[in-house]
Amino acid sequence: MVFCGEIRNPGPKKLGMKGKPGPYRRMTGNRLIEEAERMNAKRKEVVIPREQAVFRLDERGRWWHLEQGLFQNPRIIGHFHACIQWDEQGYHLAQDHRDIHEKVYFPYADTALFVFEVIMGEEDAMLVMNTGRRERLRPRKLFIQDDNLYMRLGEHRVRFTGDALVRISDLLEFDDEENAYIRVRGRRYRIPEEGG
Repeated sequence: MVFCGEIRNPGPKKLGMKGKPGPYRRMTGNRLIEEAERMNAKRKEVVIPREQAVFRLDERGRWWHLEQGLFQNPRIIGHFHACIQWDEQGYHLAQDHRDIHEKVYFPYADTALFVFEVIMGEEDAMLVMNTGRRERLRPRKLFIQDDNLYMRLGEHRVRFTGDALVRISDLLEFDDEENAYIRVRGRRYRIPEEGG
């Protein structure tokens, strides 16, 4: 499953055709994507196992370099989040270089997916994940574990950050027995607790 968002037309520069005249400049749509996939098929794949990664993702969705500490540069942080993908071996960062496709499996504390932002609509809320992907808030998929709020996304769990919780705090309700509820589209949904 790819969490990096939608497939975009990469354009000539992304395909390594900078400054080259010819048929690539005239390609659009499916032909351009097919050509990009053909070029990707020629790339050598380099896989770095989790144990050899020099960075990790903590329980708050922050990147840490093992020697230099907490990442500070917002562009690098954003790039790392945008490159998160998942396959049968786990979460990894994937990026393409000229003739190399690199996959770096990285350690993470709880999950690699986080809700960083919430866009409130009149009836609904749109969740913006750390990867840039947007998902509609699904109240029946919410659960609480170890005092953290999560939403199931298929087989994945997405954890709400503190900032995201503040954004939806007006939707949350609690009863005398400390059960949590969320009110969406005029309905009240109980948020179940799961063991940790």
